[in-house]
Amino acid sequence: MIICKSKREIESLLKAGSIAAQAQELMAEIIAPGISTREIDRIAEEFIVKKGARPAFKGYRGFPASVCTSVNNEVVHGIPGDRVLKTGDIISLDVGTIIDGFYGDCARTVPVGEISQEASNLIEVTRKSLEEGIGKAREGGRLTDISHAIQSHVEENGFSVVRDYVGHGIGRSMHEAPQIPNFGPPNRGPRLKRGMTLAIEPMVNFGGYEVKTLKDGWTVVTSDGSLSAHFEDSIVINGETAQILTKP
Repeated sequence: MIICKSKREIESLLKAGSIAAQAQELMAEIIAPGISTREIDRIAEEFIVKKGARPAFKGYRGFPASVCTSVNNEVVHGIPGDRVLKTGDIISLDVGTIIDGFYGDCARTVPVGEISQEASNLIEVTRKSLEEGIGKAREGGRLTDISHAIQSHVEENGFSVVRDYVGHGIGRSMHEAPQIPNFGPPNRGPRLKRGMTLAIEPMVNFGGYEVKTLKDGWTVVTSDGSLSAHFEDSIVINGETAQILTKP
């Protein structure tokens, strides 16, 4: 069911989204060669709790950490651990928060030290594809207008969009209807309505779009071993424009 949120609910989602976005800023500041993904997770979790929220991912369907840390060819759901980042890596950081019963959810891919031009291009195209998708999140449009805008930008730049994982509605649950693919023709799916809150999240691969899940049951990697990037923001449809909920 598609749920359109009230003003009070939007205010709560803004609060949750702001804390998630601040956690992202903090993680981006500490990313450097020599830091472990476990340390990143610890620092982010401590920050979220200090802000009066709870980590949304920890324990969700059994996930063991507060942040998904996906490095290089890892697409999503990377589990923090002993891995130490090195110069040239890229890392996708996906974080969720809960406060007053509402969820915030956002993701960013950041460089570790100096990275290759190819990796830099992948990050920028993925970031821009999210921006393009949000630009189509307007009242009266259709859901796949968002999907088509993301896919078009990605493929015009020679990369591929992951098809096995999608964006989603967000509110009192982390995953609400509708699902939001990052590919497909425009003008399909439900009409977009004022007050709808969505988490739009393109996952983009340097090579093919095929992915597989590792034996840990969580970490998703590119099938061909190529780099992957991931950006996500939670938004609310306000009319002709969308308001980003996951801003500091």
